[in-house]
Amino acid sequence: MLLAKIAGIVILVWFYQSAKTRNLPPVQWAVIGLVGFWVAWWIVTLSVANPMLETFEKSPGWILLLIQLLPALAGIAAAVLVQKKFLLTAPAPEKPEQDSDSPE
Repeated sequence: MLLAKIAGIVILVWFYQSAKTRNLPPVQWAVIGLVGFWVAWWIVTLSVANPMLETFEKSPGWILLLIQLLPALAGIAAAVLVQKKFLLTAPAPEKPEQDSDSPE
């Protein structure tokens, strides 16, 4: 669970900085990255990790640790996919052109 919290904070900062360097709305992209991470984390937690924990409850500790890390790793992978597929390919907003005839 600690890895998921740390990863969520890192993803927020990563998406914010990436959007800021591309002149895109940074807060919007930080939220998009966090939501992508969070949705993937919940899907894997509910559909994979919890059933596996019930199945392997008497297994060695390293297997249980690996199962508990799966949702965070899936969330990180989803955030990387969102960043590569959407943020890096998003067109930068056009800057309004200034009139050359207007006095400055």
